[in-house]
Amino acid sequence: MPRLFIAIDLPEVVRQDLCRLNVPIPGSRWVPADQLHLTLAFLGDVGEERVAGLARALDQVSAAPFRLRFDRLGCFPSRARPRVLWVGLKPEPLLLSLADRLREFLRDCCIPQEERPFSPHITLARLKLPAARECASFLDRPLALERTSVSAQEFILFESLLTAAGAIHTPLKRFPLSGGSGGPPA
Repeated sequence: MPRLFIAIDLPEVVRQDLCRLNVPIPGSRWVPADQLHLTLAFLGDVGEERVAGLARALDQVSAAPFRLRFDRLGCFPSRARPRVLWVGLKPEPLLLSLADRLREFLRDCCIPQEERPFSPHITLARLKLPAARECASFLDRPLALERTSVSAQEFILFESLLTAAGAIHTPLKRFPLSGGSGGPPA
């Protein structure tokens, strides 16, 4: 059964810029450059027989292009017990609207979605052991990127294959952001 998610991919130059933020932290596993992305919705395991229909149906979700604006470093679940390090994005209305419409669309397709609000971020690293002190110096430094924003022109339905060496993300279908602002028909 394919494990799916919907995301905005990043240009290679932005991925390399984000990788320059990597610092040695005990027990950390930094996300490889080719896997950095902004997850809009996680679908989980979806029956093979549903994938093609779901991909066709996602064509109904329209939105205008917008900019992703990187604005801070952060962690989940807390600074005292960090498990995920991330770079956050400003909550642009078009980005939040697209994420909300996708989640609602997926709920309508009987694909459960998280109830917590969408928090736009790009995961940089996962920590096996909490390393609060080491993470504090990472989190407290200024966000120094060559590019502070990038244009989002499409969202992508990805398959994620989990392997011993890490996840392999394969794009299944691309959906251009073409200027519409509405969601799927009622």
